[in-house]
Amino acid sequence: MAVFVYTGRTRGGQTITGEMEAANREAVVARLRSQQVIATVVRGKSRELPIPGFGGGVTEKDIVIFTRQFATMIDAGLPLVQCLEILSTQEENKVFKKALIEIRGAVESGATFAAALKAHPKVFTSLYANMVEAGETGGILDTILNRLAQYMEKSMGLKKKVKSAMIYPSTIITVALVVVVFLLIFVIPTFKAMFEGFGATLPLPTVIILEASRLMQKYFLLGAGVIVAAIFALKAWYKTTAGNTAIDAFMLKTPVFGILIRKVAVAKFTRTLGTLISSGVAILDGLDITARTAGNKIVEMAVLRTRAAISEGKTIADPLRESKVFPPMVVQMISVGEQTGALDTMLGKIADFYDEEVDTAVANLTALLEPMLMVFLGIVIGGVVIAMYLPIFKLVTVVGN
Repeated sequence: MAVFVYTGRTRGGQTITGEMEAANREAVVARLRSQQVIATVVRGKSRELPIPGFGGGVTEKDIVIFTRQFATMIDAGLPLVQCLEILSTQEENKVFKKALIEIRGAVESGATFAAALKAHPKVFTSLYANMVEAGETGGILDTILNRLAQYMEKSMGLKKKVKSAMIYPSTIITVALVVVVFLLIFVIPTFKAMFEGFGATLPLPTVIILEASRLMQKYFLLGAGVIVAAIFALKAWYKTTAGNTAIDAFMLKTPVFGILIRKVAVAKFTRTLGTLISSGVAILDGLDITARTAGNKIVEMAVLRTRAAISEGKTIADPLRESKVFPPMVVQMISVGEQTGALDTMLGKIADFYDEEVDTAVANLTALLEPMLMVFLGIVIGGVVIAMYLPIFKLVTVVGN
């Protein structure tokens, strides 16, 4: 199917423009006529070749903005197809625009909105599609869309907090490594030529730095290749079940970052499951979706074991307690929520509490890392500089005597 750009006039005399995907020009004219729009100009749109790495995906922010606008339109009483028509026309992201046009076409052909969303799993997650399905079934699509937007906004906020905690230390360490490599390759050889004229025994730290410089100059490309290959190998292993499980289990056990990862996992699990249950999604389907969006293999396995236990007639709290992944307080609150019939409310309260815990953990992590990084920089870069000046200090001492 081709994409056509059209200009038309409504019954009220208003001029509108937009894009539409159709088999031919006549189909565009016919569809506009069915919408009580008289087409004045219809022309084919030239397709642009995608450039790899540029504009190739739909961001979470794109989905949030779309969901908020869509909920407002549905709440105002606009028909579903008209909402999709308006939003697809104004969308600037070409990938998202194409998806919305195809979804609108599927809905016009008689498919449900949820079924049309499920045909685009790379754009709309299973969580999104299942919540929309629950909203369509219960006749509360606008409420569900608002709830989805709120959930995604909080999820984005959580990710942003974690990323902000990682950016500072990773930047400092990267800069320190680049500086050290630069010194070893370009600066230290100058000192080496000068030291060879001394004719005296060099201090051990200086000898170590000079040898490191020689090895860096000789094997830099080989070492860089080995590091790159190791990174790719680690990524490939992480994609396997065994590698994914091993690395995620290791990350949960790390002294500083493990606590933060666990709190993020608990916040995400409770927020996702609570949103799904409150939207009318069945508990087993909700746990299945929550497991697949957990972001950590250990948490995913614990949730799936919980799902299997519930299908056998058990409660949620018992298998979660046995998993040793979730803190006792979380398990206890979930148990209370089950007993009182307010599980979704209790999960929301836990998520709010752990969002604040993540804030505190990020602040503590930043406060802890700053002095550690300063010490790291002092030892690495300061150590190299001192090692290079030790022979000069020794020479000055000899000359002074």
